Amino acid sequence: MANVTLEAANRICDAAVAKATEMGVKISVSVVDSGTNLVAMKRMDGSIMLGVEGSRGKAVASALFGQPSSELEELADRPVFRALMTQMGGRLIMAIGAVPIVRDGEVIGACGVGGATGEEDVECAKAGVSAL
Repeated sequence: MANVTLEAANRICDAAVAKATEMGVKISVSVVDSGTNLVAMKRMDGSIMLGVEGSRGKAVASALFGQPSSELEELADRPVFRALMTQMGGRLIMAIGAVPIVRDGEVIGACGVGGATGEEDVECAKAGVSAL
């Protein structure tokens, strides 16, 4: 199974931070591989501390399900998904702000963003992934 490389993950983080700067928001951005392992993370000066874990948790959800975390948000209250979130020890956050990284039809990771509004987070995540 292919995974996002460190070089690619750093490019994604840099592009997401650049987008946040352009928008005037402070974020944290995390990139995980297809196995949900953290590959790269950046936290902008002045961003909220909860954005660090939020960005990673959203990326984990997007990588696991292979879709934007916004599409998972409405499922979060279903019993099976609450059980999954509990089983994962809080590492899975099914909320808007992450997008999968897909190469040749295969999910190789995901980019998650936290710290701004959900809509701003996902806009930064999309900008990050589009840098590849």
